[in-house]
Amino acid sequence: MQCHVAVSQESNPQQAAQVVSRSVHDAFSGVGCDFACVFFSPHFSDDVPSLVEIIHQKLGPKILVGSMGAGVIGGTQEIEEHPGLVLWGISNPSMEVTPFHLTSKKNGEAISLEGWPDKLKGHKTSQAVLLFADPFSTPIDELFTLLDRHVPGSLAIGGIASGGMNEGESRLILNDNIIASGVVGVAIQGSVELRTVVSQGCQPIGERYVVTKVDRNIIQELGGIPPLERLDATLMALGESERQQAANGLQVGIVMDEHRPEFGQGDFLIRGLLGANRQSGYLAIGDSVQEGQTIQFHIRDAQAAGVDLHDVLSKECLAFPSNRPKGALLFSCNGRGQQFFQTPHHDIAAVHQHLSNIPIAGFFAGGEIGPVGGKNYLHGYTASMLLFYDTPSIKPPLN
Repeated sequence: MQCHVAVSQESNPQQAAQVVSRSVHDAFSGVGCDFACVFFSPHFSDDVPSLVEIIHQKLGPKILVGSMGAGVIGGTQEIEEHPGLVLWGISNPSMEVTPFHLTSKKNGEAISLEGWPDKLKGHKTSQAVLLFADPFSTPIDELFTLLDRHVPGSLAIGGIASGGMNEGESRLILNDNIIASGVVGVAIQGSVELRTVVSQGCQPIGERYVVTKVDRNIIQELGGIPPLERLDATLMALGESERQQAANGLQVGIVMDEHRPEFGQGDFLIRGLLGANRQSGYLAIGDSVQEGQTIQFHIRDAQAAGVDLHDVLSKECLAFPSNRPKGALLFSCNGRGQQFFQTPHHDIAAVHQHLSNIPIAGFFAGGEIGPVGGKNYLHGYTASMLLFYDTPSIKPPLN
């Protein structure tokens, strides 16, 4: 298996497409590209048909998918606010890639998704599903329901297209087609080992509490005490700098597997704290929880996000101490990047630091798709990665 990535910051779309297509083609030395991903900044939104045509002419990938992003990620760079085109390809004829397009259908105020291919219905061997979705026409909950129904056990990675400000301005790519709504994706299986890495960018604070009374997303008691009292006590125990961090980035972590003997990094689904009622002491969070679940308050800021990313990458290295991935796809929140970290190329530099100089491509998304605790979710302020390994003799489980 061989992967290659090419990046161009050329403002002329045709020249940019020529450069990246030729680079990937030459890297494969005539063996052919079995699967390719293309990511492009909004500067090229009107020129996507010519980009796709050139990629097919010069590279000829068997399957091509892609998305527009507010910024793009490739090689060693995160390109923000400037023209950018990234083409990532893989040569692995033993890897089976099944493309699909889910179309959006409106029924009154409701939106549904149609078009799941018959080939994938009941397919139980897909290792992972790569997804790119239009933000204006995709019911995310239904998307995950479709995945659970048709490819149970498969883990989803990807992102919500960004850079378009209104309905119809998104640009998704599936082979020769340029698509402005719905979802494009591929299911991947065969002779490849796929691993997922999801960094939600938070660090825990305080104690863990069991939810003892709740109404959907309104937590009414934590361990028999109003949750606002628990939160006040947690904040009072922090140092001054941590309290300032919490003031701008307080989150709630929900334990996803209550059967674990202890909880650590990667065991929490992070959701936002939406509001509090001082009179009742209730807290509203960004997801439903049930009585008996465990939660812990978390802080999200640049420092915590950096620490968390390095932690999950270190964990991945320990899982494969004598092996490194052949390539990776990386989808970072468009709220991350240089403005958040105060330094350029933060996420991609961290990946290279831990996983060596592997070919990486992706984009800054309007929402990141990735699994936590074996279940697929839409995240915010997250870095979500799909890693491609040669098939090992003994396969550890997917994250």
